[in-house]
Amino acid sequence: MQDGTVYTGVLHSPEGAEQRRQIEVLEAPEKTVTLERTQVVNLDETSNKIWHRMNGQVGAGYAYTKANESSQYNLNSDINYVGERWSAGASYSSNLTSNTGASAKTRNEVTFTGRRLLRWNNWYYTGLADFLQSTVQGIQIQSTFGGGIGRNLVNTGPTLLTVYGGFAWQQINYQEGVSRSPTQQVTSGLLGTELDLFRFDKTTLAVNANLFPAINDPGRVHFILNTSYYVKLWGKLKWNFTVYGNWDNRPPPSFVGSDYGATSGLSVSFGNH
Repeated sequence: MQDGTVYTGVLHSPEGAEQRRQIEVLEAPEKTVTLERTQVVNLDETSNKIWHRMNGQVGAGYAYTKANESSQYNLNSDINYVGERWSAGASYSSNLTSNTGASAKTRNEVTFTGRRLLRWNNWYYTGLADFLQSTVQGIQIQSTFGGGIGRNLVNTGPTLLTVYGGFAWQQINYQEGVSRSPTQQVTSGLLGTELDLFRFDKTTLAVNANLFPAINDPGRVHFILNTSYYVKLWGKLKWNFTVYGNWDNRPPPSFVGSDYGATSGLSVSFGNH
């Protein structure tokens, strides 16, 4: 609901013109809650079968330039699992760029997230695990684990704006032979936000940004951005445009502090959403 309240049960539409503006939720055999449709911002379908609780998408793209024999591939996917008062998700993105006369550049990122609603409306606690590999930045593997408390600031159905804060820990393994300290461990704060804009049967925009100000290395800041924009073409087929980035304002000497870019392609969604 708009006020953050969550109801779970069998849905029923009362008869009559006036009653059609309402939804009845049978939470227990003898407990029925009547809700105004205009106050409902989100409906999720649950099931005793695990597969029926899942939804997501898989997409891919390719670009080629004759001038410098440049090829770019991208692959992205995500899956979400919905429970009664909690949710979990996983996403994967992979980009490869190949140019004549230069070594191929690759970037791979896997992210796991989880949220559970608290007893206070619109409040939740969250956790994340992110694993990043980037040849541009010389990162063999950057492992990030974080968690904290969050709150939905705007939740109207078409628009969701949420913020969260907490603490995180990072371990960054750089390419050996280039850095004298190939492995770094950073304890950080966590400040994040997520913006979802949904236009029924047309477009979807999702922006997720996480800022990691270092605690054991004051002044050092990591920033991770992932943005996806989808336009429905036909059925479950969509065109997608993504923007990604990873920034470090204080990388080891001789290492690049940023890796960012944009990709586009086609994707196919699955599940109930």
